[in-house]
Amino acid sequence: MTTFDDILVEAGTFGHCQRRVFVLLSLVSLPFAGVYVGIVFQGFTPVHWCQDAAVAEMRRNCGWSPADARRLTVPLVNSSGALVHSTCDRYELDWNSTGLTCHRERPDLSGVPVTPCTHSWEYDYEGRQSFVTEFDLVCADGWLVDMYQATLNVGFLVGSIAIGYLADRFGRKMTFLVSSLCNGITGILVAVAPNYTSTLVFRTLYGFGVKGGWMAAYVLITEIVGVEYRRTVGILYQLLFSVGVLLLPLLAYFITDWRWLQVVITAPYFLFLAYYWFIPESPRWLFSQNSSSRAMEITEAIAKENNKKLSKNIETLTSDHADSSTASFMDLIRTPNMRKHTLILMFNWFTSAVVYQGLIMRVGIAGGNVYIDFLISGLVEFPAAFLILFTIERIGRRLPFAVANIVAGVSCFITALLPDSMFWLKTVVACIGRLGITMTFEMVVFVNTELYPTFVRNLGVSVCSTLCDVGGIVAPFLLYRLAVIWLELPLIIFGFIALIAGGLVLLLPETKGVALPETIDDIEFPNRHKEDPLKSQHQTKLLQSDVTSTAEQTTV
Repeated sequence: MTTFDDILVEAGTFGHCQRRVFVLLSLVSLPFAGVYVGIVFQGFTPVHWCQDAAVAEMRRNCGWSPADARRLTVPLVNSSGALVHSTCDRYELDWNSTGLTCHRERPDLSGVPVTPCTHSWEYDYEGRQSFVTEFDLVCADGWLVDMYQATLNVGFLVGSIAIGYLADRFGRKMTFLVSSLCNGITGILVAVAPNYTSTLVFRTLYGFGVKGGWMAAYVLITEIVGVEYRRTVGILYQLLFSVGVLLLPLLAYFITDWRWLQVVITAPYFLFLAYYWFIPESPRWLFSQNSSSRAMEITEAIAKENNKKLSKNIETLTSDHADSSTASFMDLIRTPNMRKHTLILMFNWFTSAVVYQGLIMRVGIAGGNVYIDFLISGLVEFPAAFLILFTIERIGRRLPFAVANIVAGVSCFITALLPDSMFWLKTVVACIGRLGITMTFEMVVFVNTELYPTFVRNLGVSVCSTLCDVGGIVAPFLLYRLAVIWLELPLIIFGFIALIAGGLVLLLPETKGVALPETIDDIEFPNRHKEDPLKSQHQTKLLQSDVTSTAEQTTV
């Protein structure tokens, strides 16, 4: 029987048409990177201290710098064995009665009570203005910075499921275009939000469309290329996300106001609306919707652009996709091996999101040059992609997956324990950790898709990958709240869960060279039946196409 993959071989599996569409849709990953990790610059928290109206007036009259006023008027506190100026406390004192003059004669403040600052703060802006400085989200309100990122991931969580459904119901192209329009509108609303509460509301709506639209574009790419190219285009698609990570500090360096940076990150989504005239609908999806005439029209256009000619009729195609209507969540946990796979994969999705986002956001509070540190840490994502391409077909999935987790975990521990005086060694080790967790994040999809039988594969990936967004919600709270206790404490937590994740991966079976499972019995009793020697390599590839096109959409 003729399948769509047979037709695609004649139309061209990765001809000029697919390359053009791949380049256009891959650009979607660039602004997505800014949305996902832009908090490093938009939520930057500079050095701050309590503002006193009388001292502020005297500073203006005397021409003092903010640092001069801080040294004169802010109490010293013990931090990690050193005396530093307090960021959240002030002297409970009427400065107008102290006799303080422009000559900076500091009165004797010993014995003067100290009280928490509750009114306003001064900031050493360093040329940047973030929503933290605009809304005074410091000290007791510092946890509200975490909410900025957490609400985005709430939007991701709901939007991934909802837009995934809409893409299956109304098509990949239309869903992508509608989500791009929504992203443009909600992104601008974030930029003009008048207060912090409305910022969170618009940020949630922003997240709802951004990841879902990115996934719809991902699926469209994987569905129009040949099976032998899907894994490569999937990794390269994510590699453009890494390019966006590198561009972000360059943009933030020149655009120092968080609202204008938000506008620049959002603007590409309006440009993506022009894709209506440049990208096709997925003919594979049209075939699944019994729209054979439109599928034939688009496939012929692909063949024509690729200088190919079709000899088969698409109306004779038969679907090799298993009916998943009977799949349920209980299928993922009812039997021992399925339950083990589900729990291990869910934990790895969660770990990947927590450690990846945590390491990126940590750059903003580590105390170095945030632009250079962010750029250096982003560069290591490129070797991660090439290491995956080099190892998964030579070594397998399980070992590189486990080692990447373990490397990330060990690197987090070492980075936390190295003294600040060993700055460059600390930076190198941290980058190795970023390399490991990036590999983990990109590899979890392959293992996830290859460990579930066909009829429940789509559901299995959807359920497991929701833990990615849960991890994204948790990550900012783990990082920013624990860093208040000890700057390196989040790294200890990240290292611990990454090591656990790596150890759990070793409990999974190797899937390299193994036919994709079709039933739960294939998972529970993998050695019961020998692989049918008459099953062709082509049939195996078609099964693999069923998984890759539906599951690789869930990575970041």
